[in-house]
Amino acid sequence: MRALQLTEPGVLELREVPIPEIGPADLLLRVGAAGICHSDLHVLDIPFRMREQPLTLGHEIAGTVEAIGGAVDGRRPCERGVVYLCWSCGVCRECVGGNENVCRAAGRTAMPPCPGLGPDGDMAEYIRVPASSFVPIGDLDFLQAAPLADAALSSYHAIRGAREQLGPGSVAVVIGIGGLGHVAVQILTATTAARVLAVDVSADKLELAARCGAAEGLTAGADTAREILDRTEGRGADAVFDFVGVDVTARLAVESVAPNGAYRMIGLGGGAPEITAAPAGGPGWPWGASIRKSYGGTKSDLIDAVALATSGRLWVEVERYALAEGRDALDRLERGLVTGRAVLVPEP
Repeated sequence: MRALQLTEPGVLELREVPIPEIGPADLLLRVGAAGICHSDLHVLDIPFRMREQPLTLGHEIAGTVEAIGGAVDGRRPCERGVVYLCWSCGVCRECVGGNENVCRAAGRTAMPPCPGLGPDGDMAEYIRVPASSFVPIGDLDFLQAAPLADAALSSYHAIRGAREQLGPGSVAVVIGIGGLGHVAVQILTATTAARVLAVDVSADKLELAARCGAAEGLTAGADTAREILDRTEGRGADAVFDFVGVDVTARLAVESVAPNGAYRMIGLGGGAPEITAAPAGGPGWPWGASIRKSYGGTKSDLIDAVALATSGRLWVEVERYALAEGRDALDRLERGLVTGRAVLVPEP
């Protein structure tokens, strides 16, 4: 089969490799579509080899069951689905409690094995996956389904973790209307009573936010925090979802979140919010506000996101690329040129 593999730091090659062999608890999927995430760019930039063999990238997986391990029940050939990306142990206290994304077996890093970040991913024609990670999608188009595995999963989890703040009359701010942000706007409008304000540097992405249900779009700049305060009677947003995660967006969140509000960090830009143990006031951290660094999501979050998509209440703005165009797609993503989600299709 063909696979897009990281062979050296920063070096991607389309290679011919063997179709994976599966174990008794596994499935072999024929990949229908493979979403591209900013996390893939982080893997490209790691200045050391993650393992001895080249690594197939990709963790947003949609495909068809091609082969079934001997110990697997409940799956059938040609079944269509997406793959939950946290390949957790399934038996620890966190997993049994429904928090597979912070599996205890992963230690303090709390990052269970994830395809394309250790095990081989789905930027290939076939992939081996644990059968327990498979989530059926019915007839949902693969191009729409693949991004649900992270773009919708991570957004849904962050929003679910701030549900208490998102009642009638609340205001939610979404910073960064990219692959995750435009999905988050839709999840907020579909599952909460919040009025959504979208923030981005690009007019095109603010237009996308409006199509996704945002009440208003704000062009990111020096006065954005004041604009949010002006629209919330000086109190601030009840929840701020930061899908960028750089210093300037972290500062914006600190300056615009309301007392008892929620700040959720999802973007991996390395930003450091300035939070001190000083009395609240001015642009500093307000009383009662919470901050959470949100990773991925639970399998239940993915199932709920799939349900939203199959019911027609969630869609993904997609740019389609062939597998051989994977490097070009990643370069466009790095330059901020992708609208919505870039998705590879491994058809010849």
